[in-house]
Amino acid sequence: MPNLTHTPLPRRLLLALMLCAATSLPALAREGVDVGGNSAFSKLVPAESVERSATQQYAQLLQQAASQNALGPKDSAQVKRLRAIAQRIIPFAVVWNPRARDWQWEVNLIGSRQVNAFCMPGGKIAFYSGILSQLKLSDDEVAMVMGHEVAHALREHARKRMGKSAVTQGAARLGGVVVASVLGIDPRLTDAAARGGANLLTLEFSREDESEADLVGMELAARAGYDPRAGVTLWQKMGAANKNAPPQWLSTHPSGKSRIKEIEANLPKVLPLYERARRG
Repeated sequence: MPNLTHTPLPRRLLLALMLCAATSLPALAREGVDVGGNSAFSKLVPAESVERSATQQYAQLLQQAASQNALGPKDSAQVKRLRAIAQRIIPFAVVWNPRARDWQWEVNLIGSRQVNAFCMPGGKIAFYSGILSQLKLSDDEVAMVMGHEVAHALREHARKRMGKSAVTQGAARLGGVVVASVLGIDPRLTDAAARGGANLLTLEFSREDESEADLVGMELAARAGYDPRAGVTLWQKMGAANKNAPPQWLSTHPSGKSRIKEIEANLPKVLPLYERARRG
């Protein structure tokens, strides 16, 4: 009987076995949070049209703020602070959306008592001075707010909302006939929605979108070297500010203990990213 321990396997058989073993191994788990893929509804609205509309609306907002002497000058301490934080977060955006690589990112500060901030499609970020002054945000907390708003743009929540609206309009125009497939909606509806049918500054997101933005934003901040535990203190401050009437930034967001609980539950997934960034 031949000694099998010393009998070399044929090269082709060896390669086949190696390939089989490699393909049977589980894929390496992604570090960070898991929120699934982007909504299919977002694919109904052309990204280029939404981003072009966002750029126009953002420019109009800045022009209006400048006319009222409410646009923060680029050499102000708070504008420099916001742009420095954004500069650390933005490099990690492309992991969540390849289009972000080509976005013309902008970060501006608008003088207003509003407790508000946003990031429009295409990377157009604005903070209102009220959210910084009234809540006395630390850099880590600012990064959590910014990460949250950037996440809305990366996850294309505006396109998702507009796509859902287009489907609703399409179903109505069909006289109540069930729409067999969202891809069958008349493209003229989605084009019209993207060309300015939606006010991107006042677009409200669902609770699911907001929770998703919390988690993605927390990961972005952690990878940029900001302490994700600031998400807890941020929402504690927002809760305190919510005693009388909810701030504008909070009015459509899920709030309360459940929100902080979800953040705390996901901290173990992002704290290693923060520690690594801090060491690096």
